[in-house]
Amino acid sequence: MSQPNNIIFCLDIGNELKEFFHQNSFSKIAVIVDDNTKSHCYPLVQSAIPKHVLLEIKSGEEQKNLRTCEQIWNGLTENAFDRKSLVVNIGGGVIGDMGGFCAATYKRGIAFINIPTTLLAQVDASIGGKLGIDFQNFKNHIGVFQNPLKVFLDAAFFSTLNPAELRSGYAEVIKHCLIRDGEKFEEIVQTPYADLDLFGLTKHSVEIKSKVVLEDPKEQGLRKILNFGHTIGHAIESFYLENEDKKLLHGEAIAIGMICEAFLSTKKCTLSNKELFRIVKYILQIYASKPIAEEDFGGIISLTRQDKKNEGDQIKCSLLNNIGDCGFDIEINHEDIKSSMEYFNTQTAC
Repeated sequence: MSQPNNIIFCLDIGNELKEFFHQNSFSKIAVIVDDNTKSHCYPLVQSAIPKHVLLEIKSGEEQKNLRTCEQIWNGLTENAFDRKSLVVNIGGGVIGDMGGFCAATYKRGIAFINIPTTLLAQVDASIGGKLGIDFQNFKNHIGVFQNPLKVFLDAAFFSTLNPAELRSGYAEVIKHCLIRDGEKFEEIVQTPYADLDLFGLTKHSVEIKSKVVLEDPKEQGLRKILNFGHTIGHAIESFYLENEDKKLLHGEAIAIGMICEAFLSTKKCTLSNKELFRIVKYILQIYASKPIAEEDFGGIISLTRQDKKNEGDQIKCSLLNNIGDCGFDIEINHEDIKSSMEYFNTQTAC
């Protein structure tokens, strides 16, 4: 399976960036970082980027909103950036999504490149051209499709991540196996988590996502399978976003969502109970999840009504036919979601 020509797997990201800027000319360059990537990741590439303006934002999903976009647009405007300028996004999914969105909308669009620094961003968020921000606690509610000029992937950034952030990104690796590669799922299940080749798995995930996106760039059909685990997972993540005691990382919420939606796959599709057991057992080995409070069910269910795959009042979900084969546009209702969370709670109690 070939890689898209805008994705660069780096052995030395500094040299790759120097070559990119040698071959391309821009009137001005802005580098967007947050307080974490400024300290830990920016120093790894700073010298390879020509003269630039550094725009720093606060870290965290809760910053992925219009207020932060205004801060970025103000920075570009105050420094007189024109349409021949470039934005360099250095960070995880929040910066990639939001920085790309700001670039794609500033003066009707300027070029940008992504330097994803988290496993999550490398295997998922930086690939496929989806850009956006959260709005009224709805994930990625406002956005556009626009591909970066280049995406530079380097395993060196993994050493800057804490174990929880690595596990968060790994949820998307599991998802890619479940929807498109049953053999790879069996391989990772049989490999101790500490022994996994995460950068090799990054390449595998990029291949899967890129092939799906190539077939369906605007998410009219097949690309919806990439949302397995996300209809319920995004709702859970959004519901707890402003609750410091219960707030979840993206991958932690998607792990719960995959268990819930795998359960629904046995009701709505042809996933066997044996396969469900393998999925649930493996995910709970990696993610120490707590039960969802029953009083939170209603709020979570209401958030699924805003899922972007929905049609009218119908909640549409991507569910598994079996491990390695995913369907899409499968209708579920509030009772289905409630029963899936009840099932999840029974599994965490085991």
